[in-house]
Amino acid sequence: MHYSGSVNIRISKIEPSSPIKNTSLLEYCLIPPMLTLGIETSCDDTGVAVLRNGDQLLSNVLSSQDRIHSPFGGIVPELASRKHLEMIDPIVDKALRDACVSLNDINLISVTQGPGLIGSLLVGFSYAKALSFAAGIPFIGVDHMCGHLLSIYLEEDKPSFPYIALIISGGNSSLFLAEGYNDFTLLGRTRDDAAGEAFDKVAKLLGFDYPGGPIISKLADQGQRCIQFPRAWLGQDSLDFSFSGLKTAVLNYCNREKQRGNDLNNNDICASFQEAVAEVLVKKTITAAEKYQIDTIVLGGGVSANPRIRNMMAHRCRQTGKALFLPRPSYCTDNGAMIAIAGFYQYQKIDMPYDTDVYSRSPLG
Repeated sequence: MHYSGSVNIRISKIEPSSPIKNTSLLEYCLIPPMLTLGIETSCDDTGVAVLRNGDQLLSNVLSSQDRIHSPFGGIVPELASRKHLEMIDPIVDKALRDACVSLNDINLISVTQGPGLIGSLLVGFSYAKALSFAAGIPFIGVDHMCGHLLSIYLEEDKPSFPYIALIISGGNSSLFLAEGYNDFTLLGRTRDDAAGEAFDKVAKLLGFDYPGGPIISKLADQGQRCIQFPRAWLGQDSLDFSFSGLKTAVLNYCNREKQRGNDLNNNDICASFQEAVAEVLVKKTITAAEKYQIDTIVLGGGVSANPRIRNMMAHRCRQTGKALFLPRPSYCTDNGAMIAIAGFYQYQKIDMPYDTDVYSRSPLG
C-alpha cells in the first residue's frame, strides 16, 4: 500500500539562552560545547533537534503526519513507519543546517527507545545506531516519558527538584514524583483510556476529523459546561485515572438525545466533556502535591497544551500556593528537543551497547 501526502514541517522559534549560571561569558565561550542530536519517532511525528550543553536549543524540526492519518480517523502504524523512513534523513539534515553545525560537530545522538509504535520506533532507533556506528558518535536510547518529564528544562524559567509532574498525552495519563534528572517515581497512571485517547474517541463519535483534541478544545470555548458527565475518582486516596467511563457516558448521552429527536449541541458536549477531564486531572495532581508535600507542579505531554486544563491548573495552584511550570505548546507535543535534553542527562549515567532494542511499554509506568 502506498500513500502520497503532503508533509508539514514546522520549525520552532529559537530564542537565545543565557550563559550557564555562575560561569563568566569568557569561560562559557571557552567550554567545549556538548552538542546533542535528538531524534523522536515514537508515533506519527518525525522530530529532530540539536541541543548545546543541555541548555541551548539550536534547532528543532518537526514533520507532522496529520494529513496522512486524518482520512482514517486515527494513526495507521504501517503508514506512520513508512513516512518516518522517508522523512528521517532529510529532517536530520535540516536540523543540522538550521543549527549551523555538521554531523562531525555532534557529540551525542539521543533517540527515543520507547514506548510507542514498534515500527515507528525501529526507524528512528535503527537510524540513530547506524549513524552512531558510521560516524563514531556515542548514542543513547531514552524513554519517551523522560522526554516529557524534562521538557520544561527547555524553557528559560526552570523548576527545582523535587516536583510533581502530570504527563498527559494520547497514550499516557500519569503522575510522577521527579527528584532528579534521572529519578522519577510513578504515583498514578490511567487504568484504561488515556486523556488524549478519550479526546480523540469522543471527537470521532461526534464526527470530527483526526486529531480531535484541538477541535474539541476550540468548540468547548463556545459552549456551556451544562451536561453533568461523570468523574471517575477511583477511591479517596487513588492517584490513578480512568476515562473510558466518561467516553461511554458521552456516547450514551448522544444516543439518548438522538432517540428523543433532539439536535446535538456539540459545543456544550465538548465543553462539558473537557471540563470532566480537566477536573479529574487537576484535582488528582493537587492531591499528589499535598500528599507528598511538594510545592512545585510541572505539566508535560501533548494534552497539557489544552488551554482549559492549563487555566484550571493555574487557578488551583494559586489557591493552594503551588508553583506551576508549563512548557510552551511546541514542547508539549512530541519533539526532538525533549529527547535531546533527556539524552544529555541520561548519557552521564548509562553506557548503551549497540544490541539494545526498542520497547513498546515504558518501564516508568
